[in-house]
Amino acid sequence: MRNIRLNIQYDGTNYNGWQIQPSEISDCKKQKSIITIQGTIQDTIKKITGEDAKVTGSGRTDAGVHAIEQVASFKTLSGLSADVIKRALNANLPDDIRIIDACDAELNFHPRYGAKSKIYFYIISNSHIISPFLYRYAWKIPHKLNFEEMKHASEFLKGRHDFSAFRASGCSAKNSVRTVFNVSLERSDTIHFMDTGLAGSFLKISIEADAFLRHMVRNIVGTLIEVGKGKIKTIETKEILLSKDRKLAGPTAPAKGLFLEKINY
Repeated sequence: MRNIRLNIQYDGTNYNGWQIQPSEISDCKKQKSIITIQGTIQDTIKKITGEDAKVTGSGRTDAGVHAIEQVASFKTLSGLSADVIKRALNANLPDDIRIIDACDAELNFHPRYGAKSKIYFYIISNSHIISPFLYRYAWKIPHKLNFEEMKHASEFLKGRHDFSAFRASGCSAKNSVRTVFNVSLERSDTIHFMDTGLAGSFLKISIEADAFLRHMVRNIVGTLIEVGKGKIKTIETKEILLSKDRKLAGPTAPAKGLFLEKINY
């Protein structure tokens, strides 16, 4: 038995998130109503090796969320080298899912439980016009935002806290305590794309934590945007965190602006 580790990139626009759904049936005679990243990769592995392998990811990205680096692994009895598996997967997967690297890992390697931290970032287009090359990957907020107040509010989120106020109602995590190592906000007037610069007013919010609750990053982003608009006072961010009440926090930011950037082991 071997354990193959995969480093994966994907554009999540056309998928119902990472995790396979009960109604995602691998039967060519039936039309799949739900398509996920995990399910698509598992179907492709079966096509290559003939095995019903379970692909375990480092975390579950929501529908529409993208990944610069998702880490996953699967067990196999196949004699194909990891490099051949990578090339075969890329030859059969849709173009919006790519296997960047594949290698043999220790049998006890677990992408989720072995992770020390995960980094997500969120892109906001803070202007009235957004490039047609970016609208799928950024939340358009044409309103003026108080950047300094947003930075100040983000400081309250660092450290080990109960993040119940920023978790989705359907979150299945038994423990809502997480450690946020860093929250950073950056402004720029250009995003580089295809060796050129796309002009605008952009805000990038990056969050690193030991783990995340469902919608946690998107709910934090939505709350910081409300702070930027002046609808939530800076100090209220701390009060919202301590309240553990989701109703007091801001709206859930759209999935399209969120990227899983890196998994640290």
